[in-house]
Amino acid sequence: MISGKCSDVLIMINASKGSVSSISRSRPPRPGGFSSQRLTPGFYGRPPCTSDRTSYKMTSASSLSHHLKFPQGNSGSNLRLTRAAVMRSFSSFVSLAILLSCATARPCTQYVYPSESYSVAESTSSMPSSFQSLSTSSVATQGQRPHPPPSTLSTTSPSTSTAPVTCSGDLTKFTYFGVNEAGAEFGNTNIPGTLGTDYIFPEERCAFGYFVDLGFNFFRVPFLMERLVSPATGITGELDEDYFGLLNDTVNYITSKGASVAIEPHNFMIYDGSTLSSASEYVALWTNLANEYVSNPNVIFDLMNEPHDIAATTVAEMMQAGIDGVRSTGATQLILVEGTSWTTSGNSDAFATITDTLDNTAIEMHQYLDSDGSGTSETCVSSTIGAERIADATAWLQETGFKGFLGEIGAGSNDDCIAAVYGTMCAMQQAGGSWIGAAYWAAGPWWGDYFQSIEPPSGASVSEMLPQALEPFL
Repeated sequence: MISGKCSDVLIMINASKGSVSSISRSRPPRPGGFSSQRLTPGFYGRPPCTSDRTSYKMTSASSLSHHLKFPQGNSGSNLRLTRAAVMRSFSSFVSLAILLSCATARPCTQYVYPSESYSVAESTSSMPSSFQSLSTSSVATQGQRPHPPPSTLSTTSPSTSTAPVTCSGDLTKFTYFGVNEAGAEFGNTNIPGTLGTDYIFPEERCAFGYFVDLGFNFFRVPFLMERLVSPATGITGELDEDYFGLLNDTVNYITSKGASVAIEPHNFMIYDGSTLSSASEYVALWTNLANEYVSNPNVIFDLMNEPHDIAATTVAEMMQAGIDGVRSTGATQLILVEGTSWTTSGNSDAFATITDTLDNTAIEMHQYLDSDGSGTSETCVSSTIGAERIADATAWLQETGFKGFLGEIGAGSNDDCIAAVYGTMCAMQQAGGSWIGAAYWAAGPWWGDYFQSIEPPSGASVSEMLPQALEPFL
């Protein structure tokens, strides 16, 4: 562990080197293999620092062997990580030189860890096929990415791709633009689970500053309902003091940076093993949660992540209940609602009746660019697939007057995918303001070499996808 104060010092750290032969869904890796010693309230396993901007220099690369405990995702895929290198983890070392430039007083903590290299055994299970989002044809697809990374976690080779240099026409910039910050929803088969073992909050405080300094202004933070409100009391019960405290710390830090944060139950409309269907209970849940943030204008309420295997009319009723609960508190902030996923199911008709007394609700959709729209493959269908898949959704938004929000998009860092993500952003900003925001999936400290990781400094999407396909649309 690193200890002591941080004041423009060069710290040399030895990181254990090992090898990994395959991955299992048991627990997410602890970056760098550090212990979970508490350093800052609510934030674990990092050296103290007093700056939001930490400059990194990695003198060599290495991989750590971890005993992973991944949650079981709805895809049912089963992965296994061997611990072959754990016992010899101190037999060889790699030095990481990290220049910690601590110029401000705001707390900032940072993991120090080598890049991880996974060799992944392919899963034989299949992901759900693409779904018809709020459009009238099979576009704007959406599917669940298993959390943590799915079976297609292979390391992406460096690309020499060059995204288009211009996006022509009259562009309307996004009101909200940023990234998902995953971690608090991990370990969903272990309730309540252990912080730092089964789940972690997106504690990368330096990462928040990293994106804000680039010009991004939005973070989407998933949480797990069973940890926020205990199954012993149901969703109408009191908020768990410890778990909500960690969520609240994250929210307050993000909004203190001037950015907006969407809090979202990453439950797929399932709670304690059963599909949610009581509108009155959903009103109570969102009344309780929104009451905590009435006075924070930068908090956005994302009512539920990717409901599935449930009728679109039922989902619309639940989303309306959530809207009513939020507004009953006097909260005026933006609300995001999501349709049912993974099937062609009539979202466009069901959601046409959604109402908000303040007319401040947007329709959230998720778009992935692989063959089945699930976001589990690094291979995009084509360099234009993103713009093609959102075209009908854009037309629906323009026809109905609803505003759209692309809550998740992600792809491999290769020529076709970078161009496809760029094309998606371009098409959205060419739509005359129909799309008010977008967020890339995903940042978070436990992604390792996940091909869609945009966690700085070395996530697979940081070096090329970020500057070529996202930053041009700030």
